[in-house]
Amino acid sequence: MKSIILFLTLPLFLYSQSLSLQILGSGGPEFSQRASSSYLIWIDGKARIMVDAGGGAFLRFTQSGAKIEDLHFIALTHLHIDHSADLPAFMKAGFFTKRTELLPILGTVAQGDFPNISTYLKRLFGKNGAYAYMQDILTPQSDSFQIKPILFDQGFNHMKFGTISVGTVGVTHGKIPAIAYCINVGGKKIVFAGDTSASSGNLIELAKDADYLVVHQAITEMSGKFAKFLHATPRRIGEVALKANVKNLILSHRMKRTYGFEKKSIKEIREKFLGNIIWAEDLLTISL
Repeated sequence: MKSIILFLTLPLFLYSQSLSLQILGSGGPEFSQRASSSYLIWIDGKARIMVDAGGGAFLRFTQSGAKIEDLHFIALTHLHIDHSADLPAFMKAGFFTKRTELLPILGTVAQGDFPNISTYLKRLFGKNGAYAYMQDILTPQSDSFQIKPILFDQGFNHMKFGTISVGTVGVTHGKIPAIAYCINVGGKKIVFAGDTSASSGNLIELAKDADYLVVHQAITEMSGKFAKFLHATPRRIGEVALKANVKNLILSHRMKRTYGFEKKSIKEIREKFLGNIIWAEDLLTISL
C-alpha cells in the first residue's frame, strides 16, 4: 500500500514547484522610466533563469531580491544594446558574491555587424577585450566563476538544463540575428519572442500551446515601414497568439511611440486573440 501511495503522489512532487515570471525591464532603447528588456523565471523562490540584460536590468535584478548565485543560465535573444548592455555589470558584481559555479550564457550566430555569442564574450572579456582585466572569467581558473557561451543556430534547437528544457529558433528582426526561447519547467511552457516582426512562421511553431508568450509590442499599426521591418504590429501579434493557441499574452518592450495607443492596440490584437492579455511593468511578478 505504501508503494501505491508513493506512485500516486509522485506527479504532485514533480509538478509542485512554485513558479513565477518577473519582468525586470519592460521598456526599449530610449530614455524612459522603464528598464530595457530583461526577465526572470523564479523556481521555488529562487531566480533561476534570466532572459536578456538590457540597460537597467542590473538595478531591477537587485530590487527584485534575486541572486546571481542562483541562476542556471542567462539567455540573450540578440545583441542589440537594449537587450545585452548590462551583462558586464552582472559579471563584475558576481565577483563579490559566493558564486563559483559555471554560468552558461546562451546566444546565437554571427551575421553582418553582429558577432556570435562566443565572439561577443571574448570582445568583452578576452585578452584584447573591452574589459580584459576580467579575462579570467572565460576560464576555469577564474577568481570568481567561469562563464561559458552556448551557441544556438537559427534552426530549431533543444537543450536540457537539469529539469529545465530550453528550445530556440531564429526569428526575423530585420537583418539582426535573433532567437526566441521556449522554457519548459514544472509543467509550464513560457516563450520569449524577443524583438521580431514575426514575419516567418517560426515563432508560431515554437510557441504552440504555450502557457505564456512574452512579445514585444514596440510599434503601432501606424508605425513606419522600417519599424515594421523590425517589430510585429498589434494585429500580427494577435495572429501569432491565435495560431499558436497560447493561453496568456504578455506585452513588453513598451516604447514611447505606443504610449496612449494601449486601448487601440488591444482592440487590434483582439481581432484575432481572445485570451488573457497582460501589460508588462518593471518588477511585475506573474504567478505561473
